[in-house]
Amino acid sequence: MHFDYTPELVCSQKISFDLNDNIVTNLSFYGGCNGNLKAIGLLLEGKDADYIISTLKGNTCGRRPTSCADQLVRALEKAKETING
Repeated sequence: MHFDYTPELVCSQKISFDLNDNIVTNLSFYGGCNGNLKAIGLLLEGKDADYIISTLKGNTCGRRPTSCADQLVRALEKAKETING
């Protein structure tokens, strides 16, 4: 299932991914630190959503209370809620 998420309090403007059988594919960030976010997408391709959530939850960026990685966690949690009802 495809999901688009609008992150808050970070430079990235959109997070896009597919979540099927709890596996994340086609992860893309729009806006933000292009090279770093491309690398995150490549590193997380094909990974289990629960692994990503447990690894990246609470990650911050500078003085911000969140980061693009933490926003991905929020997007995955929301997607899982949608799938599981």
